Amino acid sequence: MKAAIITSFDQPPHYGDFPEPESKGPGEMLVEVLAAGLHHLTRGRASGAHYSSAGTLPLVPGADGVGRGADGKLRYFAQSPGQIGTMAERTVIELDHSIELPSSCDPVTVAAAMNPAMASWLALRFRLPYQRGRKVLVLGATGSSGIMAVQIARHMGASQVIAAGRDERKLAKLPALGATEIVTLGDARLGALTREVDVVLDFLWGEAAVRVMDTMLKQRADRSLPLTWIHVGSMAGEVAAISGAFLRSANLQIVGSGQGAVSGREILMELPRLAKEIARGTFHIDMTAMPLRDVEQAWCETSHTGGRIVFTPLQTANDRFDRKLR
Repeated sequence: MKAAIITSFDQPPHYGDFPEPESKGPGEMLVEVLAAGLHHLTRGRASGAHYSSAGTLPLVPGADGVGRGADGKLRYFAQSPGQIGTMAERTVIELDHSIELPSSCDPVTVAAAMNPAMASWLALRFRLPYQRGRKVLVLGATGSSGIMAVQIARHMGASQVIAAGRDERKLAKLPALGATEIVTLGDARLGALTREVDVVLDFLWGEAAVRVMDTMLKQRADRSLPLTWIHVGSMAGEVAAISGAFLRSANLQIVGSGQGAVSGREILMELPRLAKEIARGTFHIDMTAMPLRDVEQAWCETSHTGGRIVFTPLQTANDRFDRKLR
């Protein structure tokens, strides 16, 4: 079969032939892959840098996807480290790591949206006793996951959603998606705008997070009010030098959200609900679908597209198309 193949952690995948996968038991199923998103998690595992990377080569990348099995049912599935990834014509899935989708679902839409949406959905559902009416800061709001976080926070009843990021062009689009305030990371208004925030969804971490934390706490209206800082991503660095004074001088709780912090059972419990909202068009995500044979070019040159890349392994090179989820 044809697949994207990683043979070196510091090189992009190439398109080539890979041995046919085989299911080994009743808990597994061979599926034809219809759509597989190019996510940060996928890149991290493919580089060997992500904490969940299996660290063995060669490998087929792809952390999740949408496919169809011999039973004819459409499924969204997530692959564990060590399994054949989703960027291939076929792969073997674990049935207990998959959910059935309505036959009317668009596979590209689901593959594009599930991974970036899952980050904030799980964080707000499981990493704090979330209540409607909360005031939420999305730190790193101009990435795919951040844009989804703005929409999901509003969907879950946030009274305010402050979107902070570097890309002014993308920030300007976020009020239409639910942001009540937008602010660039270096803006002097950041502290005043966030002084009463209850929850931070942090996709940046690193020194960027430390600077924002310092700015927020210095202008916090009441330091005794709970502030839950949820570390979701590390776009600005894996290490953040948090001052002990931050924790002593405010009612600040720092938690993480990801595989491990949220159990596999909890994730699977939430996937059908999230998939339903994505399928009905509750959230907006820009996406570009392209044939898998273009994987090497797309892996290296993502700046040409305005949204999430989704590979369609069974499409030909002439079938490239752009879609919008609204």
